[in-house]
Amino acid sequence: MNNHRRVLAMLLLAAGILLFSGVISSCSAPPLRPVAGAAVATGSGIAQGVATEAHPVIRWLDIPYAEPPVDELRWKAPRPITQPSKPLAARGGAMCVQISGEISDTGGEERPVGEEDCLYLDVVAPNDFSTRAYPVMFWIHGGGNTSGTKDTYDFSALAAREQVVVVSVNYRLGVFGWFTHPSIQADAAGLDRTSNFGHLDLIAALEWVQRNIAAFGGDPDNVTIFGESAGGHNVYALLVTPLADGLFHKAISQSGYTTSVSPRQAINANAEFPEIDRGAWSLIGEVGLDPATADGKALRQLAAHDLLAAYYRLDKDHIAPLTTADDVVIPGVGLATALADPALAKRVPVIAGSNRDEVTLWLGLNRYFVDGQSLLFGLGPPKMRLRDPAKYKLWIDLRSRGWKARGVDAPLVSLRNAGYTATWAYRFDWDETADNWLVPFSSILGAAHAAEIAFVMGAPMYGSIGRYMYPDTDSARELTKVMMAAWGNFARTGNPGQVRGNPWPLFTDMAPHTMIFDSPGEDWLTVESPTLEGLLREAAEPSMLTDLERCLLVWELVTNIGNPTYTEYDRWDSGACQQTEPRVEKARITAELIETYGSASLP
Repeated sequence: MNNHRRVLAMLLLAAGILLFSGVISSCSAPPLRPVAGAAVATGSGIAQGVATEAHPVIRWLDIPYAEPPVDELRWKAPRPITQPSKPLAARGGAMCVQISGEISDTGGEERPVGEEDCLYLDVVAPNDFSTRAYPVMFWIHGGGNTSGTKDTYDFSALAAREQVVVVSVNYRLGVFGWFTHPSIQADAAGLDRTSNFGHLDLIAALEWVQRNIAAFGGDPDNVTIFGESAGGHNVYALLVTPLADGLFHKAISQSGYTTSVSPRQAINANAEFPEIDRGAWSLIGEVGLDPATADGKALRQLAAHDLLAAYYRLDKDHIAPLTTADDVVIPGVGLATALADPALAKRVPVIAGSNRDEVTLWLGLNRYFVDGQSLLFGLGPPKMRLRDPAKYKLWIDLRSRGWKARGVDAPLVSLRNAGYTATWAYRFDWDETADNWLVPFSSILGAAHAAEIAFVMGAPMYGSIGRYMYPDTDSARELTKVMMAAWGNFARTGNPGQVRGNPWPLFTDMAPHTMIFDSPGEDWLTVESPTLEGLLREAAEPSMLTDLERCLLVWELVTNIGNPTYTEYDRWDSGACQQTEPRVEKARITAELIETYGSASLP
């Protein structure tokens, strides 16, 4: 689910196209200046507010919310940080350890970057923060829980327009945020027994908000958590963990998912579960230790970047253990099941949604679907075309509706069963990025995964590159106003209100209303509520897909967004795919693409 790295791969391709045609000119962010009277005292230091001329807001950057989780604190619950008299200075970035990509490091080949001392948050508030108590919105970034950083996002426009305080937070990622092995948990006590350190970081940040946000003009009794992709997944995790009770009052999951593993699967001793990759047993062996005897001291002495490099040397074909049903943070029944448990229910208002073309972000550069004609002897960006537009459209449609079925509708139905009464669903359909001679963006990319973030944030995510995906047009400005208003109304009142004057009805089991966000005059309301079973029936209908393609599509439907349901694959269409091993076939196709084109994806 490393979605934002794929976002930027596509965005950088777009940038190459624009640079090639001489459209983009360089620009830089306006400088930040200290604001007199905007020094705020917190329990973790004195934060100096800064501002630009772009919006009437003040920002406080890189505020620590817990002790650095280094040395003996690696793989332990976050510890409160108490240094109220210490002046704080912005660090210029506080990225957690991850593999570099366009989102985290713009130069050179992929390599470990970031540091373990990364538990920081940003706050942005309207200029009159000192005399107000605004609703608080707590942003959780995406990136598959293995990549991403708060520094990608600037919610100044949202804070100014909707008069809210927005908190953006870092949390431990990958093997540092989620790790299970007897050497770590067996002798631990209290919350240190968890496997879910990244989730505990988010809880610690929410506790920091409760203690400190009033000084920034925020109302600690009106906190909305919201996040996208892995951030939306983490919203679901916070809804089920008793440790977050009372820390927030509303929740928005944007393109979330519900996958979790058991502690036994996370360890995966001697490859007990062949569908699990990068389990603790394999990782410890990869760093040269005996996974049966390695102790916590030896593991904590490993250099962070060496440990991460070993993690990424391991094959990743399917599930890598992250969110773990450890019965400390996440209930032992697993995330998806826990959402339906009335005993765990917080019964707060919830919005959940997805994008119409979620999976174009992964498939839009795949040479199996897309051809690229080299220009200027390979010096310019390729001229792209879909090999079979109808096949691509069918694949994207079923897979993206599968995301809605498993990542939106099923969780909302579970929440309703748990006693939640204020639940809303949406789908983001806007796809007005213009086509050009080189790339038919509207058909290849469309309303892709993460595309909605800019419309909630009110700014392109990636400077000049992002402005191609989030153009300065009347349609984009209008939809930004609509989505900001819905998110702002929800944060204020627990109800998103009307959309362009049209009611947004509740999502219920019997009436699964979904609000469609699109261009002016094209937004509408639907009660379509796909289920995995229904989508599998559709996949069995006659189409242009070959028998192998149908099996690969079914495999993707049953193994993504939620816990894999392998039995559904085996019995689909009276066992039509029982003799097809999807991972073997996918590896074969990838090898053939590499042999033919030199790579399996563009550019």
